[in-house]
Amino acid sequence: MRLLIVEDEKRLAVSLAKGLRAEGFAVDVVHDGLEGLHRAGEGVYDLVVLDIMLPGMNGYRVCAALRAAGHDVPILMLTAKDGEYDEAEGLDTGADDYLTKPFSYVVLVARVKALLRRRGSSGASPVLRIGGLSVDTAARRVVRDGTEVALTAKEFAVLEQLAVRAGEVVGKPEILEHVWDFAYDGDPNIIEVYISALRRKLGAATIQTVRGAGYRLVAS
Repeated sequence: MRLLIVEDEKRLAVSLAKGLRAEGFAVDVVHDGLEGLHRAGEGVYDLVVLDIMLPGMNGYRVCAALRAAGHDVPILMLTAKDGEYDEAEGLDTGADDYLTKPFSYVVLVARVKALLRRRGSSGASPVLRIGGLSVDTAARRVVRDGTEVALTAKEFAVLEQLAVRAGEVVGKPEILEHVWDFAYDGDPNIIEVYISALRRKLGAATIQTVRGAGYRLVAS
C-alpha cells in the first residue's frame, strides 16, 4: 500500500518514512500543505499522514479541501497541540484519527494499520483467495495449500498488487507506482527480481508473464 506523509519537520518525516517502508509500505514525503493537497488529490494513496502546522496551507484546510473534492482516503492528523478543541476541529474537517506529538512510533504504526483495516473491512475482504493461495492483506500473511509462506515486505507488496486484481494483467508501471516511492528512479526491471522470488516460493505457474503487458496472478 502507498502512503503519503505531509510533514514540515524534515527529520521526523524522514524517520517516519524509513520506519513505514520497513513495514512494507511505499511512502512518499512532502513538506508543504499545498503540495500535500496536490499529491493527495491525485488519488493514488491508501492513507495520508497529515501534520496540522504546515507552510502554504495548514492541515485542517488540506483535509477539508480533500473531503470537499470527494476524496475518502483515510487521514491521520499529527499536531504538537493538545486539547479537545484541536482534536474536534481536526475530526470535524474529515480526519479519521488524530495523534498528538510527541508520540510513540509503535502507536503511529498501529493507528495506520487500524485505519487501513477499517477501510478494507468496509469494502472487499482483507483475505484474498486465488485457488490454493490465500493472501491476508491485514495480517500480511500468505498461505499456500495450508502452508504459510514467508515473504519479505517488498515481496508481499508486489504479490498484493497482483492478488487484488487476480486474473487481470498488471503492468510494471502500476506495480512501481504502488510498491515503490514516486522518487524511485532505478531500473524498473527490479520488479522481475521480485517476480522470480515469488515464483520460487509460490510455484512458477502461479504468476504468468504477459509479454509487453505485465503479469497475471492465476490459480495453479
